[in-house]
Amino acid sequence: MATSAMNLILEHIALFQFTPTHCVQARAMLGWSAEQLSREAQVSVEDIQRFEAQQDVADAARLALAYRLEAQGLVFFPGFAPGRKLNPQAMQQNAVERGDFAQVG
Repeated sequence: MATSAMNLILEHIALFQFTPTHCVQARAMLGWSAEQLSREAQVSVEDIQRFEAQQDVADAARLALAYRLEAQGLVFFPGFAPGRKLNPQAMQQNAVERGDFAQVG
């Protein structure tokens, strides 16, 4: 079980890695509107719009967005578009035929 100090470190990493551009790109990848992300992450549409406009929002809202999008299999690294987590079952398929072979694993 992670300690509270470890949780704090993980939260800071998530906050650093997840950017407003990532949020816009991730919604596009998933085909989600701001309203759908709002329902999924339990964050107000206004907070999502402010965040995507690079305005200040509470860290708790940013974490909720990042964690909800990560739960959909997305990963975030500064300076790169969101990628998809590696699907172990997909490893058995021909990588080129999968269509996501260039994604981060």
